[in-house]
Amino acid sequence: MSSRPRRATITDRSVPANVDVLLSADEVKARIEALADQLAPKLSAGSWTAVVILLGATPFASDLMRAFARRGIDMGFDGLWLESYADARESSGRMLVRADVARPVEDCGILLIDDVFDSGRTISFARDHMLHKGAREVLTCVFARKPEAVATGLDAWAWDAPHRYLVGYGMDDAGKMRGLPFVGAIKGA
Repeated sequence: MSSRPRRATITDRSVPANVDVLLSADEVKARIEALADQLAPKLSAGSWTAVVILLGATPFASDLMRAFARRGIDMGFDGLWLESYADARESSGRMLVRADVARPVEDCGILLIDDVFDSGRTISFARDHMLHKGAREVLTCVFARKPEAVATGLDAWAWDAPHRYLVGYGMDDAGKMRGLPFVGAIKGA
């Protein structure tokens, strides 16, 4: 029997040698469906816009939007490009708005979608930014919540991630490995 059960459905060529697979593509999909079930009751009334925090959360946001559509929820979609990591493995602690949302958010509910929640700075900044622009309320969700995550500031998440440097499914290492169809972690990081 294989000592790597999660790699059974992933070709060896798709897994970089320096990456451990943590969630297969099927496990990612199941977690998104469960998250959509959790959020659907809150989003089924009123006007809502999903705002993806670019770039890492793009695959997650796309899959989550499709999951909402399967539940009869159609909402607006926009993006907010924030940067605090650049190509480093740790946040600089400073937030830079590289591109703002394109549509007005006044009197609209906003669902902020990000890839990873650890320090909470990105979500907090984005929430304040949307409220300052006139959003009536802001809900926050991420794909992965790290163990060191702050206790407040997050409404929903798909997965409790380990304290490791995550790649794949939109998450990157200096701009690489975003396209991996699974969630992995850099070995030794």
